[in-house]
Amino acid sequence: MDTTWQHTTVLLNEAVNALQIQPDLTYVDATFGRGGHSRLILSQLGAQGRLIAFDKDPEAVRTALAMSDADPRLSIRHEGFAQLGSMSAQVAGVLMDLGISSPQIDNPERGFSFRNDGPLDMRMDSTRGQSVAQWLAVADQQHIAEVVRDYGEERFAVAVAKAIVARREAGRLPTTTLELADIVAGAVKTREYGQNPATRTFQAFRIFINGELEELTQALEASLNVLQPGGRLVVISFHSLEDRIVKQFIARHTRETVDKRAPDWMLAKPSAMKLIAMGRTKPGTAEIAGNPRSRSAVMRVAERTAV
Repeated sequence: MDTTWQHTTVLLNEAVNALQIQPDLTYVDATFGRGGHSRLILSQLGAQGRLIAFDKDPEAVRTALAMSDADPRLSIRHEGFAQLGSMSAQVAGVLMDLGISSPQIDNPERGFSFRNDGPLDMRMDSTRGQSVAQWLAVADQQHIAEVVRDYGEERFAVAVAKAIVARREAGRLPTTTLELADIVAGAVKTREYGQNPATRTFQAFRIFINGELEELTQALEASLNVLQPGGRLVVISFHSLEDRIVKQFIARHTRETVDKRAPDWMLAKPSAMKLIAMGRTKPGTAEIAGNPRSRSAVMRVAERTAV
């Protein structure tokens, strides 16, 4: 187990308290990370309680396997949390922490950060799929610009895409994080105070290469099927794209709806609401001071209805 890079769990107590743990029931940590939330959940479970964890990161899975060897109440699935829908049993709570862990950011070999040089990878699961470098070797300029614009909300997306393609056509395709950061810095003319010019582009490429927003949408929908009545859904997001999806999902299922595509929709009985919104929480000043990476976190909580 790697102990070089440490991780501080965001909204640790707030998230686990929101689950309202009942000792002998089953819960899901849909994004195990380095196990901060899982450890606290396990400390509140009884002998019959169970915790099922998901994670795509092989390093996170190794950490979870070591924990499960000592505590058989924990089981880990080396899968993304979109696979929630494959669960047959219902559970009393689902926790999703959507942030990437500090070891992922701080380890240059993972390729997530522009602060230290490393291979341009950014895959959550480094054993599967296409790295950012491999994608940039074949992607056309329009697609690169769309990704940077849509997932990074970068207003200089076209300039960034042009600069990357120009470097590729010159035979100097970026293959490391600092090479990419240098290209982006030359294309992004202005940036918010204190923010690295590459911040939005790196976010965009990470979200795209891992299919993060699509997976989140699938996982949220799956949670409706696995949560038992009264079960809690707790989601911690770290940027507006994620939080918007979570907010809209909860809003959509906290009201009765009618399918207006049906020919007799005016006479149809509304479908029952499936969730009750339980509020929104952000880290306090003390947590932000101790862990600046928590400053953008937003936690939303909803409870499954009896219907």
